[in-house]
Amino acid sequence: MSNRIYAGTRKGLFTIDRSAAGNGWDITNVDFLGVPVTMFLRDERDGSLYASLNHGHFGNKLHRSSDDGKNWEECAVPVYPEGAEIGRHPFSDENDPLNQPKPASLSEIWALETGGPSHPDLLWAGTIPGGLFRSSDRGTSWELVESLWDRPERLHWFGGGKDLPGIHSICVDPRDNNRVAVAISCGGIWITEDGGETWNCRADGMRAEYLPPDTANDPNLQDPHCLVQSPTNPDCYWVQHHNGIFRSTDNSASWQELQNVLPSTFGFAVAVHPHDADTAWFVPAVNDENRVPVDGAVVVTRTRDGGASFDVLREGLPQQHAYDIVFRHGLDIDETGDRLAVGSSTGSLWVTENGGDAWSTVSTHLPQVYCVRFGK
Repeated sequence: MSNRIYAGTRKGLFTIDRSAAGNGWDITNVDFLGVPVTMFLRDERDGSLYASLNHGHFGNKLHRSSDDGKNWEECAVPVYPEGAEIGRHPFSDENDPLNQPKPASLSEIWALETGGPSHPDLLWAGTIPGGLFRSSDRGTSWELVESLWDRPERLHWFGGGKDLPGIHSICVDPRDNNRVAVAISCGGIWITEDGGETWNCRADGMRAEYLPPDTANDPNLQDPHCLVQSPTNPDCYWVQHHNGIFRSTDNSASWQELQNVLPSTFGFAVAVHPHDADTAWFVPAVNDENRVPVDGAVVVTRTRDGGASFDVLREGLPQQHAYDIVFRHGLDIDETGDRLAVGSSTGSLWVTENGGDAWSTVSTHLPQVYCVRFGK
């Protein structure tokens, strides 16, 4: 099992280790205290750590550690090339002076992923406002993946809660590291089979209730909140979407919406079991207006039969007057599939050792948690 958790929060990167006695978790280090850490990556190929920082008015920074977090060095951040523009919102008045194309600039690094073992120095970064970047030197330099950026469909992408479109999920196929899937809010799911040379939108079967009826099924306008791929059956993907939970078992060629999922099909996070493609976890919430737990109770839902049925897991989680939301990167699972960690918008962190049947509280007073990742 992984005995270390990294939590990227509104006020720094927290390292949380399993206690020596094995009966709890302790905060053992805080890096970048006071600075929002929006994304974290541990590169399993060489053990390097990457932390994305958002300094607000001072911009974004990316830091790398090669010694397990003892020392950090600043590396390059993705930069949009001169002339790159953000398009108009597709459902706004094109004559509105506030809805005109404007220069693209980095707002946030929203996803970090390795290029897989076939490309030992390759990193991928998903950003707001919707650009995918690639580094061939472990973050020393970055280039915009223009083959995706230049797609005419990109001009119709638009933002949800973040106002601008953003790439938040990157899945590298373990069978073929040149096959990469990215999920975009709001821009659907895009797949490359050739390492980023060409791209295709693959969101057939999804629906968007927030759109006019004649465009609600447009694959390019979907809002997947989070995308994960099964490591042992890479043809299987799970998506927590703005309007439901979707699953693909045919390599993203089609998507099926899961029905009768209680207490809600709205949420942001999803995790898939590392050894069982039919087992996945979600953290439901009330849709849109309030974005709080259903009935004030934090629960995790789990399916173990590919979405045919769901367990509602409550033990150890707050069940009254709870207002925690789990953001799309706030749920992670370790390599065993038994230990999961959940971090919330109100600074709570919970861990389960048995696949979600029971949860223990690690902290109730962290800063707002943006991302949770297990380490070795």
